Amino acid sequence: MRFVRLPLLSTLTLVALLPLCPSLKAQEAPSPGGPPPSSTAPAETPQLHDTQTLKVNVNLVNIYFSVRDKSGFITGLKKDDCSIFEDKEPQTLKNFTQEKNLPLTIGILLDTSGSQTNVLPLEQQAGARFLKEVLTKKDEAFLISFDVNVDMLADYTNNPRELTRAMDKASINTGSGAGSVTGNGNPRGTLLFDAVYLAANEKLRPEAGRKVLILLTDGGDQGSQETLKSAVEAAQKSNAIVYVILIADSGNFGFGNITFGSPVGDMEKLAGDTGGRVINVGNNGRKLEDAFDQIQDELRTQYLASYTPKNAAADGKYRKLEYDCGKGRKVQARKGYYAIAGDADSQ
Repeated sequence: MRFVRLPLLSTLTLVALLPLCPSLKAQEAPSPGGPPPSSTAPAETPQLHDTQTLKVNVNLVNIYFSVRDKSGFITGLKKDDCSIFEDKEPQTLKNFTQEKNLPLTIGILLDTSGSQTNVLPLEQQAGARFLKEVLTKKDEAFLISFDVNVDMLADYTNNPRELTRAMDKASINTGSGAGSVTGNGNPRGTLLFDAVYLAANEKLRPEAGRKVLILLTDGGDQGSQETLKSAVEAAQKSNAIVYVILIADSGNFGFGNITFGSPVGDMEKLAGDTGGRVINVGNNGRKLEDAFDQIQDELRTQYLASYTPKNAAADGKYRKLEYDCGKGRKVQARKGYYAIAGDADSQ
């Protein structure tokens, strides 16, 4: 399935994808303590009553995170061990659990532009091994490639063999795509930001539970209608954690002088703001396998903390989050969220 590029990306809705997609993933049960899923039943005709009705809207914010110190990931933490601050205001945690067995939804985004020509076989091999090891019967994953187009290679499935077959069919595409320029007038090249936006907004946002996007790319974008900012926002609004595995033919990634606007700096922001991180593997197959192992370890040591925000206004504004789980401990979690009413998993 190919994601159609339109002049205004906001016109691309899930409805437009339904005819192309024979089956979309069923909604998972909400996170523990989270709000119930929206009803699909038709609304009843309003009835007038003499008594007043008390309406209660409990709005939980769910944060998935991991904690590490110099010795590695920390397990066994309790609710009193960690604090969460929203816009500097301490919040009261309602739930605090370690969620290594909670259903997992994974999106693999595979860069198939020209810069990946010699490393694509490594990505296919390591990605297939990762999915085989991490997916259980209650998990599901999908696969998207991006180059001059954004293509759905495999829709939601928990069958690693199906995902492997789809990954093996991925091929390098350096053509001009459906037209030589995108809606913003830039030449097509590597539609990385568009791929992140579409995966987060169209595929992950309707889902509940733990959601992860893993990008295999050199971090460069050319020709996307979306921007780094809108891609980050889409990931945050879907409550997806983004991991970026930097890989390319040259392997020349310098982390000594990171500036946003550069490929590495952009990827640091995309991953860091959503609670993930960047792993640089150059063009080394062994390092690539280690990167997938690191991600798998992190997913198995995640915590879920839930709270009802003291600021109850669903105003759509961005709320900054800060964390404290003790001295010398680093919390890896998203840096904020958008207070949007009615989202399934957290705002």
